[in-house]
Amino acid sequence: MRNSNRRLIWINNGLSEPLTNTEIKPYVRLLEFHGYDVSLSESGVEGISLLKSSNFDAVIVNNCQLSNQKENIFAWIRREDPHIPIILLSKTYGDEVREEVSLYNVGDVLIMPTNPRQLVSSIELLLDKELMREKYSPQAYVKNFNRQYAIQDNSISDSETVSDQNEWEAWIDTYLKYVEWDIRLDSLSNVDELKTIHAAEKREANSAFADYIQNNYSSWFESQDSPTLSVDVFHKFVIPEIQIGKSVMLVVIDGMRLDHWCKIEPLLYPDFHLTKHYYYSILPTTTRFARNAIFSGLFPMELAERYPHLYAEPEEGSTSVNRYEKELLRLQLDRYGITLKPLPHYFKIFDEQGEIQYLDWLKDANQISFTSVVVDFIDMLTHQRNEISLFQQLIPNEEAFRRVVETWFKNSRLNKMFKFAAERGLTIIVTSDHGSVLCQNGVKVSSPNELSSGLRAKEGRDISCPLEAGFLIDNPEAYRLPNNDLETSYILAREDYYFVYDKQFRVYSDIFEGSFQHGGISFEEMILPCTVLEPR
Repeated sequence: MRNSNRRLIWINNGLSEPLTNTEIKPYVRLLEFHGYDVSLSESGVEGISLLKSSNFDAVIVNNCQLSNQKENIFAWIRREDPHIPIILLSKTYGDEVREEVSLYNVGDVLIMPTNPRQLVSSIELLLDKELMREKYSPQAYVKNFNRQYAIQDNSISDSETVSDQNEWEAWIDTYLKYVEWDIRLDSLSNVDELKTIHAAEKREANSAFADYIQNNYSSWFESQDSPTLSVDVFHKFVIPEIQIGKSVMLVVIDGMRLDHWCKIEPLLYPDFHLTKHYYYSILPTTTRFARNAIFSGLFPMELAERYPHLYAEPEEGSTSVNRYEKELLRLQLDRYGITLKPLPHYFKIFDEQGEIQYLDWLKDANQISFTSVVVDFIDMLTHQRNEISLFQQLIPNEEAFRRVVETWFKNSRLNKMFKFAAERGLTIIVTSDHGSVLCQNGVKVSSPNELSSGLRAKEGRDISCPLEAGFLIDNPEAYRLPNNDLETSYILAREDYYFVYDKQFRVYSDIFEGSFQHGGISFEEMILPCTVLEPR
């Protein structure tokens, strides 16, 4: 039988009303019928002794208290085996039991008396969870994406699909599905073939998405049904919270992708109610353009025309890029006629010292009307990964990147800031300015003139590259981009391409192969989260 080698230990423990042999017998018989080898112990002390002397696959415990001991049975079990599945049989499920179950990671609680089949099902679920997930995930994946494609092709009717859904909304839903499966597949160990299929499907969808953006992006500026863009984030999500008198904290995590946020988000559930929104980054998806659009509420062309002294920036990569965000934020508040007391506060965190300074400010401020903080950790990690071999080993792929971001946030002072802000009753709005894409294909770009240095976005004159790899914008005004000398063009990399000059192409393509870059057109760079967190 499938369970013939699986051993269970049944600890009939308790200071009050342990099960009698007669009561236990039908459970044991059914477990043995299903192939389990069950070892019975009459006390907690005896059960722990058995657990020490032999290997078991799961523990069944009747009652929590270890007779004549201060510690309960779960503490003893976890000391011997931190990971063994535990099932508790109990006649009650009050606060004290719930506390112990949570504290010691008890897998299931069955209220006695219960059907013996329920116990068998519970054990099988706990022991076979990983096996079943790996067995059934490919079927679920095929079913999910076949249905998704059918909905997009309008070949089936779906009561959950809004009939008048805009195409840009459908693309957000599509990307959310891919991210959901990215994270589900991360937790599985024996599905390499499915992961390969998923990656291929995602690449194909990203190509279709790039076509959609090329054909539709410029029409969004005049449409009533356009998506929320970088320039809309402040007035759609921040200003309404300020206007109803809330103390508001805007957190912009530079370079945070949607899948990164999906790993961070569950860590905030205990302290906040979350309202999720999504928006599209403007093009190019670089810090200089996209984040300035958030803080100014203006497209790059409008910013250059209205405030040329605030638009002028050095090349991206300089520490002084986006150095006017505080002024742009103040000007945007002025345009909406918003006057705040105390005055709005702005801070940018580059390093540990910056984290300490901002946390101290949060603790010491008597009153907060609005505070905005930019956190550079993820973007800096992305850039340093390209330069430091240790980081390349630490983050070899997207799955590892997600895990590193989750670990960072869990242990960061930013997490502490969120908890402290919750205690102060601040409404927090968390977003990103752009994402990044794992670059897999170098492509030659050329120009007789000097171009900007980005690997996914270049600005200059007389630019050329293969059409399948890049989107050439030779009419910048139509895309709300500055046309400095009336001959400026922009070229944006599609999908997972990156630009390398003809000269020393092989050398530089090898250097940047497998790096995370931004500036171009992809799901990962353009579709971003904006979540409102209300303290519980």
